[in-house]
Amino acid sequence: MASLSFIIGIIGNIISILVFASPIKTFWWVVKKKSTENYKGVPYITTFLSTSLWTFYGIMNPDGLLVVTVNGAGAIFQLIYVVLFLVYAPKDKKVKTAKLVAILDVGFLGAVIALTRLAFHGTMRLTFVGIICAGLTIGMYASPLSVMRTVIKTKSVEYMPFLLSFFLFLNAGVWSAYALLVKDIYIGVPNAIGFILGSAQLILYLMYNNKKSAEAIEEEEEGGGSAHLVKGGIEMHSVEDNLNNRSLNKWKSLPKPNFSRQHSMQKIIKTLSLTPYELQSSWPLHESDIEEGNPDLP
Repeated sequence: MASLSFIIGIIGNIISILVFASPIKTFWWVVKKKSTENYKGVPYITTFLSTSLWTFYGIMNPDGLLVVTVNGAGAIFQLIYVVLFLVYAPKDKKVKTAKLVAILDVGFLGAVIALTRLAFHGTMRLTFVGIICAGLTIGMYASPLSVMRTVIKTKSVEYMPFLLSFFLFLNAGVWSAYALLVKDIYIGVPNAIGFILGSAQLILYLMYNNKKSAEAIEEEEEGGGSAHLVKGGIEMHSVEDNLNNRSLNKWKSLPKPNFSRQHSMQKIIKTLSLTPYELQSSWPLHESDIEEGNPDLP
């Protein structure tokens, strides 16, 4: 029957491999777009270094089979990510990434392996590599501290994905339990720290999950103010339109002059525009004028 430590180690392997596989979607988009865009290669380079050193540690440790399997798989994942990043990164970023790979994943890793083999003997080899691995793992778990500070400052979990925080918390907890059972301080200390930091992240997530950031609130207030201004402008415009419509309707409701009044008015206007001769010739002739021989008549 398998021991409890072995079962927990298998669970730890599964969780860790899921964490290592999480960037697959990211790199699927990188390959599809043939560009790394704004992604950074540093996390994959450092994780490759860490998993490679842990694999080396597991090889030297007589009880390190599960450490080798999980970190060996992780190293393969990270190597693929680094290669894809180098292939699709822009030229300037590609050069910087290649230099970092040469320094950390080739130079530093090779130096640690060589120094371990040449300078140390017996249990000191395991101690030397274990301390380096523990330090790298603590650095990995401590990296979200800046994100946690941002969450507290903005009161928003926008920049702290829940699933990643949850799986890192779960991963650290499982490996802490494994280290406690196998009495491995180099695995236990960094994962215990990771478990504490992971718990803090989840607590922050519960505290600020339903709260909006100050920037979001400010944007909403600005948007609301603009909406009120627009609404007010529309209402004022509607009032003006109503007043204009009332005036127009009032004018339309006035009684229209009848035809005779219109005809008389037209005659007056026409009369005022006539010359004296035209004015005289346009007057009607009365019978008395004709009979008396009015001298004013032509």
